[in-house]
Amino acid sequence: MFKFNRLCAYIALAIAPVAAAEELSSTGEFIDGIAAIVDDGVVLKSQLAEQTAMILARAEEQNIPLPPPAELQEQLLERLIITEVQLQHAQRVGLRISDQMLNDSIGAIAEQNGVRFEDMPAVLAADGIDYAKFRRDLREEITLEQLRRAVVDAPWSEREVEMCLADLEDNVAVNSDYNLSNITLSMSESASATEIEETLAEARQILERLEDGADFAALAIRYSDAQNALDGGALGWLKGEQLPSLYTNLVADLKAGDVTEPIRAANSYHIVKVNDMRSASERSEVDQVLVRHILISPNEIIDDETAKQRLEDALEKIENGEDFGAIAKLLSDDPGSVNNGGEMDWAGPNTFVPEFEEVVNAAEIGEVSEPFQSRFGWHIVEVLDRRVYDNTDDLKRSNCIAKIRNSKIEEETQLWIQRLRDQAYVDIRI
Repeated sequence: MFKFNRLCAYIALAIAPVAAAEELSSTGEFIDGIAAIVDDGVVLKSQLAEQTAMILARAEEQNIPLPPPAELQEQLLERLIITEVQLQHAQRVGLRISDQMLNDSIGAIAEQNGVRFEDMPAVLAADGIDYAKFRRDLREEITLEQLRRAVVDAPWSEREVEMCLADLEDNVAVNSDYNLSNITLSMSESASATEIEETLAEARQILERLEDGADFAALAIRYSDAQNALDGGALGWLKGEQLPSLYTNLVADLKAGDVTEPIRAANSYHIVKVNDMRSASERSEVDQVLVRHILISPNEIIDDETAKQRLEDALEKIENGEDFGAIAKLLSDDPGSVNNGGEMDWAGPNTFVPEFEEVVNAAEIGEVSEPFQSRFGWHIVEVLDRRVYDNTDDLKRSNCIAKIRNSKIEEETQLWIQRLRDQAYVDIRI
């Protein structure tokens, strides 16, 4: 009860300026007020109160010290302003997240939690989460991620990949996984020598406080400019070969609990903490399957029953000796495999949607399934082969590409967001 009362008191204190500024309607009910005008939109006081409550609850759960309420409110409002600026930009450039893309993301979340897609509303309701709001928030999150991918260019060259692969052979960090946190202090694109020196001085002051025993997460929340600041700077577990190039050589010589000296990037300084580390295996193998399928997608003309019947007719022809690939080229609605007679690339676990994967896992080699339905339509599928594949080199290459991109994308994202924020009209009302 003590913890609950203390949390409620902190929330009340933190959002007091917000609630006090609300107006009463003619019926005596509070009307949601405006916390900030942002170009053509607004940030509502209710949004700020909701974000504040969420951060305070997380801090209470994880025992993370927080800055004073007024300072926390300022940080949270700035984050909401930046989110609003980005969402308006997405609208201007015509970025839309379809219901199908949203449903696919919810389906993936459901699968990770061992529940069915159609059970998600009830599962969320049991945790006190409104399903409609969950969909809105997730659509917003996907929109922001898609926008950043579209506008933040982080190209890589084959030479960079080759150099990364060569470096991996001699780097101790490759064979370890790291749980990291970071504090990022940003500078302007055309930072003067004075600004660079001031930022470095601030980084050194933060490092001194850390060396004196200050909590890393608390300082990240208070000072970091990174997107993960309000998560205490947590980056989570990263494989050694996925670490940003900026960090790789530094963490190799550190142990759990160590903190780096300030690290200079193009337009920022970073302080990185190794929360934990563990050994990683050198080789990786994965079970793969080679399949071909025929997809019929229902539309305004073809209903579910007609789609299923077409596949039943196709299955009968295949059983009577006709070529699966030839029929797939005539019938299939899958643009990615139709020209290859329905054949797909070798695929590992969790590549397909659950309905499709379940049928594939149960099928024998050479067996053609009965028609079945997935979120994409109706299918028949044949398993052509199975193998155990050593994907170590593939992983190294993909991790190198991710490593190169991650090293560039964080810096570019911060600069792009800052430019958007600087160009926006913002009128703070609290």
